[in-house]
Amino acid sequence: MSTRAAAILVLEDGRTFHGEAYGAVGETFGEGVFNTAMTGYQETLTDPSYHGQVVVQTAPQIGNTGINDEDDESDHIRVAGYVINDPSHIRSNWRSTRGLEDTLAQQGVVGICGVDTRALTRHLREHGAMRVGISSESTDVAALAERVRHSPGMEGANLVDRVTTEEKYVVGPDEPPRYTVAALDLGIKRNTPRRLAERGVETHVFPAHTGVDELLSVEPDAVFLSNGPGDPATAEVQVATTVELLRRGVPVFGICFGNQILGRALGLETFKLAYGHRGINQPVLDRHTEKVEVTAHNHGFALRMPDAAATDGGEFDPTAHLGPTPTFQTEFGEVEVSHVCLNDNVVEGLTCRDVPAFSVQYHPEAAAGPHDADYLFDRLVQLIDTHKGAHHHA
Repeated sequence: MSTRAAAILVLEDGRTFHGEAYGAVGETFGEGVFNTAMTGYQETLTDPSYHGQVVVQTAPQIGNTGINDEDDESDHIRVAGYVINDPSHIRSNWRSTRGLEDTLAQQGVVGICGVDTRALTRHLREHGAMRVGISSESTDVAALAERVRHSPGMEGANLVDRVTTEEKYVVGPDEPPRYTVAALDLGIKRNTPRRLAERGVETHVFPAHTGVDELLSVEPDAVFLSNGPGDPATAEVQVATTVELLRRGVPVFGICFGNQILGRALGLETFKLAYGHRGINQPVLDRHTEKVEVTAHNHGFALRMPDAAATDGGEFDPTAHLGPTPTFQTEFGEVEVSHVCLNDNVVEGLTCRDVPAFSVQYHPEAAAGPHDADYLFDRLVQLIDTHKGAHHHA
């Protein structure tokens, strides 16, 4: 095996980790975050929501299933950098076509291996996600630390424009479609239109800045607000579009970034979580069913609970989910906080009672990951059917 170049990782608070180059040799900067998933590194790497982030994998060994041609969530790797402990020396999977490290190198993604990722993750949990730099060109810690402190942070970052599609495209079922959905691409994952296609939905995917009239030009049964990267406080255009959709009575479904867009359209604020939710094992209570779902997450921001509940800096109340469902009044009638994270009481979903709109903060299209939340696509179809029925009888 070829000798690896020495590499360093420096956090903005000065904490330093030494390792070896993994992937491309070079230098990179981004927000350091950790992902607790034990599987699915290919989907993580190609998820547009990770744009601008240096991802730390907490799973001890990475690369053992290689890379295949089917599981990419977009057309290239999106992370700003990659941090692992033990790089697998072999790849073993019947679908594997190439190695992970070679793929990272080919796409110019700078990474580091041989890092104590448990210690790094614990540091980020205790001190919060922060800017980080990786270099395999120089091991000058002081110089890299200075560049880290001058690199952009995630708060106030408008990244949607960097990941959205340039041209509209369509993904449909093999059979004649039963429904049409217009999707606003804020960083959409490929598996979302596939999940919709399984339910007879033809999805028209539009660039992020598409206006209401163009979205409605395909006569959609609903509009979908996708996941995506960056600070939702910067998404003024998409919030204004969503407000207009709600005023026109168009059914709306949002996930992740789309949940935050809908929440802002309903008058809620967003805030940055200390270290975010990333992984495929987050427990969420669905207040409609009283079931706890194990769910896939990737978000560093969240909606502020309408009653300014504990997550926003107060003391965590582990019994908060046992109380009545939080509701609040908006221009569009009553809205309920339909889902909540049981780890920290973060808002994980909204349901409008008086207009046809709902959203969740997590990923029902999860792959790899649990399928507990797959029913939410069925809930969208039910919302469309109900809305159509109401209009038919009106």
